[in-house]
Amino acid sequence: MKRNHNEDNFSITEESGLYIVADGMGGHASGEVASKMAVDSLQEFFAATANDPERTWPYKMDRSKGYEENRLITGIKLANLRIYESAQRDARQRGMGTTIVTMFAVEDGVYVAHVGDSRVYRVRDNKIEQLTEDHSLLNDYIKMKRLTPEEIQNFPHKNVIVRALGMKDTVKVDTRFEQPRAGDTYLLCSDGLSGPVSDPEMQEITSNAPDLKTAATRLIEKANAHGGPDNVTVVLARWLE
Repeated sequence: MKRNHNEDNFSITEESGLYIVADGMGGHASGEVASKMAVDSLQEFFAATANDPERTWPYKMDRSKGYEENRLITGIKLANLRIYESAQRDARQRGMGTTIVTMFAVEDGVYVAHVGDSRVYRVRDNKIEQLTEDHSLLNDYIKMKRLTPEEIQNFPHKNVIVRALGMKDTVKVDTRFEQPRAGDTYLLCSDGLSGPVSDPEMQEITSNAPDLKTAATRLIEKANAHGGPDNVTVVLARWLE
């Protein structure tokens, strides 16, 4: 309701089970460039590695993690490097960056990976749980000392991200593995949704909508009803038997 351009990008690639939401930053000229670059880079990497598991990647495999998790992390690291190098080459893109949140569905579950403050939630049995931890200044303060709900509400630097793609030539990617149950709904979103819309509101809308498309529409409508201060992007996926 407030922005005249959209810095968010998203992607759903059904054949590879890959879901992505990216929220760009860096102003009109480059925020949407960074988020699109992140989405495109990860999609391209997954396409290139789909039939070539022996492909030599530019990053070493983390032996403590499996093939699929390494593939997801490597794709995000490559996206980060591409954004960083593009910003170094073009003065107009200096300082551009993007959050990224991804879900990769494999045979026995889902991998969640993220950088920044875009989020993944799981809705199960009419309960909602946030599966990602915001890489934000506010969250760092919350972890360091107990802030009152009022202090959290009035925190002056809510939009300051402490980790994003494009900030440096390397990035740490947080991951987790989930074993879903039939009927679980996964919700990926930019902070345009999670800022104005409370977790209980998200749960109620997602649980009670007749289908995912309706749920997504109602979530976006709710964010806009609460003022729509930012671009709103939501991707929903449901785990079936």
